[in-house]
Amino acid sequence: MKLLMLVLAVAVLAVLLNAGAAAVRASYQSAPYQVARRGGHFELRNYPTLVVVETPMRGSDDSFMRLFRFISGSNVAKQKIAMTTPVFMAGEATNAAMAFVMPKNMSASQTPKPDDPNVVVREVSGGQFAVLRYRGGRNAKNEAAALAKLNSWIERESMKPEGSPIYGYYDPPWTPTFFRRTR
Repeated sequence: MKLLMLVLAVAVLAVLLNAGAAAVRASYQSAPYQVARRGGHFELRNYPTLVVVETPMRGSDDSFMRLFRFISGSNVAKQKIAMTTPVFMAGEATNAAMAFVMPKNMSASQTPKPDDPNVVVREVSGGQFAVLRYRGGRNAKNEAAALAKLNSWIERESMKPEGSPIYGYYDPPWTPTFFRRTR
């Protein structure tokens, strides 16, 4: 009986944590897109041009906090900007970058100038992107497995990939890894 109660308590806690993660995720504006094609966990999406603030990632540096300070008002205009999703990460270890998407009503010219020389405002050209939605934390093993699955789908669909992968992370760092959503 005690074991049954413990299992039930763990199950209820898991449901509550998952609902909480979904509620937090839903409270952020996300980069807009249109789904052109869907196949299971895979999607072919059309994204418009996005305005982002970007910073290099160097090992265990504070790239996330650098961008968070920018949207918290550490910019030339001292303007606070709403957090959005996803947080994009791209590149290899020697040239990796992290980017926050600016709210959809904020153009590049409306985005305040960074006061940190390691933060830049830029536009990411819109286009069609193959996407795999999966759960789990950010690590090389998860990213490699997801990329292999995505590349297999791209090949099966007779598409030709262009460019390097971009990873989009949707959940705050305090979300348990098994509830995190990644694309």
